[in-house]
Amino acid sequence: MTHAATKYYLQIFNRRTPEQLRKLAHIKRFMERLVGDGAFRTALSENVDNPRTVTERYGIEVDPMEMLPLWRSNYLEYRLKPERVYWPLAVMWDDYIREMLRHRDMLLAEGEMSMVNPRFHAWRERQIRRCSGELGGSASSVTHPIISFELSEGCTAGCWFCGLSAGRFKGYYEYSEEHADVWRGVVGVASAMFGSAARTGFCYWATDPMDNPDYDRFLFDYHQITGALPQTTTAAPLKDHALTKRVLELFKRYGRVTNRFSVLSTNHLNQIHTAFSPEELMGVELIQQGKEALIKKAFSGRARLRKELEGNHTTIACVSGFLVNMPQGRLRLVTPVPGSDRWPLGYRTVDERFFRTPDEFREGLQGIIDKHMLESLPPDLPIRFRRDLKYEAGNRRFRLYSRYFEQGIEDDVAPISVGDLIAYGECTASELVGRAIADGASALGVADLLDRLYAAGLIEEDLDDSFAGQTRETMTSSIEATKYLPSLTEVNHAGSN
Repeated sequence: MTHAATKYYLQIFNRRTPEQLRKLAHIKRFMERLVGDGAFRTALSENVDNPRTVTERYGIEVDPMEMLPLWRSNYLEYRLKPERVYWPLAVMWDDYIREMLRHRDMLLAEGEMSMVNPRFHAWRERQIRRCSGELGGSASSVTHPIISFELSEGCTAGCWFCGLSAGRFKGYYEYSEEHADVWRGVVGVASAMFGSAARTGFCYWATDPMDNPDYDRFLFDYHQITGALPQTTTAAPLKDHALTKRVLELFKRYGRVTNRFSVLSTNHLNQIHTAFSPEELMGVELIQQGKEALIKKAFSGRARLRKELEGNHTTIACVSGFLVNMPQGRLRLVTPVPGSDRWPLGYRTVDERFFRTPDEFREGLQGIIDKHMLESLPPDLPIRFRRDLKYEAGNRRFRLYSRYFEQGIEDDVAPISVGDLIAYGECTASELVGRAIADGASALGVADLLDRLYAAGLIEEDLDDSFAGQTRETMTSSIEATKYLPSLTEVNHAGSN
């Protein structure tokens, strides 16, 4: 089954001629230099009348004069005007970026599960609506994949800005016969339970894919079972050049989504550009993380230690669903939240289970779904508005607002204010309905309003402190005694770096 996002992604490239794709690849390299390389920007500013000498020096085979609105601030006003036809390469790049952004937005719909798993679907939809009003500038880039797998413990990169505070590398999950059987079984369970939404899955989190020399074998299995090749993000594309080449070849054959390389410095950018041609990186987005880069870091994980980074980019977490660590045999339900003292890693952990076999994995998934993905508002838990929202009472209506969100809501289903009762936070849902009925309200009317507020993601679901405040270190120490799959390939294993 070919989904809309997949079809759209393919036509982005198929509708262009080889020469157009070659030009796009070199425009892309120009933009990578512009964003990540201060010396390149300086050279352009010093050669504004003949910028071609700069691009030739960097092996970029396009004329910057044909895309002035992309790099000259006094031409920015022309980006959306008819006059932009004077700069054909700028038009070509803008059209391409617009299509890629639309594809990103379409990926959100790939996690649709209303028929195969309606409870999970409803839970994920609530998280999407909550995030749209809570995450600030991060919200538009979050596509809410339903599952993610870690194939290692820890990460070798040690990036200072890591939004997930990845721990020290302890080894990887080797593609042995035993592990391969468990892996294929686990992916098969996810595919059976979640249908095509399992195609949104990927195989990293607080890990780097290239720390596992068998990574491409796990990817291929995932494709064979689900029909989708998981997207790859790595900060170590040069660690094992042969592995990276194999991964890129898999995407050339089966891939339907853009991969990403995190670029840690200008020197790292130089090395990547030396190792890969512009054409080879056409399907790879370079995420510029160096200190010369013109981007902001998310205020979560290690980056929270740098107060100057604080802004409206609140998290790099993207999964509203399950995190699965294969070496630990650990399964968690998570969802993005702004990085904070309560959730320093930029995501909330709802619950966790451990497993050894695919059957135990299935039982863990189902147990979490049964406990936390409820069909309606839990009647016996405290009911209150989300903690990030401020409440303002009005005449038969109330207003909820925050830094990123505002909504007015009719409050006319009972003689007393349902909004006030929720805002005071002193009763459960069933007690609230009981108080409203005692004052002559219709139980159905009150229940319907509560269900609408709940579905809109306006009711606080973060009521459990069990996992709050956890850092990567406390997470690791808390599971040492219960680790189910101890056959992790250690750091000093032959072939590990």
